[in-house]
Amino acid sequence: MQVFNVQGMSCGHCVRAITQALQAKDPAASVRVDLAAKEVGVESALSTEEVINLISEEGYAVTLA
Repeated sequence: MQVFNVQGMSCGHCVRAITQALQAKDPAASVRVDLAAKEVGVESALSTEEVINLISEEGYAVTLA
């Protein structure tokens, strides 16, 4: 599982937006969001760069943890 630091997440909408963006590209992706820690864990066939780009496109600042 890859873990990313994601700034700007604050609510369930943020969780859904990120999860849906990733699962649109990889329906089998497993996404774990920890709002308090500002972390998103992703288990997916997508590359690290693809995950970062998809989360960024949703409007969040993201870096590999």
